[in-house]
Amino acid sequence: MKNLKKKFIKFIFKKKILIFGNFTLKSGIKSPYFFNISLFSKGKDLIKLGKFYAYFLIKNNKKFDLLFGIAYKGIPILIATVIALKKYFNINVPYSFNRKEKKKYGEKGEIIGSKIQGNIVIIDDVLTAGTAIKNTIKIIKKNKKTKISNILVALNRQEFTKKNISIKQEIQNNYSCKISSIININDIIKYLKKKNIMKKKLKILLKYKNKYNYKKN
Repeated sequence: MKNLKKKFIKFIFKKKILIFGNFTLKSGIKSPYFFNISLFSKGKDLIKLGKFYAYFLIKNNKKFDLLFGIAYKGIPILIATVIALKKYFNINVPYSFNRKEKKKYGEKGEIIGSKIQGNIVIIDDVLTAGTAIKNTIKIIKKNKKTKISNILVALNRQEFTKKNISIKQEIQNNYSCKISSIININDIIKYLKKKNIMKKKLKILLKYKNKYNYKKN
């Protein structure tokens, strides 16, 4: 799979995952665009999405003994990725994911899947304010025998904090773990410029980026 970024951007545009309008993000920021990965709602889409995640992990030599998906959108991505790792790379990796709330009956607990241990890659859809990622890191670090080797998302929106530091850098500094993304908002902007397409949408992205995004991330 050559030119991973380019192919992934073409994929999300084809499936209309990047939508434009008036959106309020979890952080409270008003955004003119939204990356709605839940629109990958068919088996064929998930197979391809999982292949992108799996290929990124292998291509970039990420170490992992277990993949961990963040509820809720990270869960189907997680499952698609572990299947792709087995199908395309013959890597049979265990996985786990969290519940939003602890279950008080049956097997109970807040974790479903394999025991959390070893080098862990956290899987999610988008990096915005990083709230869900921070909460997940706390869950995983309850087990001191684990190490979060990477956090992989499809899109880094490249937002920044009130202290003028990128969300990505804030998390990496505070939790000593690396964040990777298949693409970021700058990649999308560069693609649109090069292709000379969606000019009105490009202006919207550039205006928002200049107001809210951390340029160096």
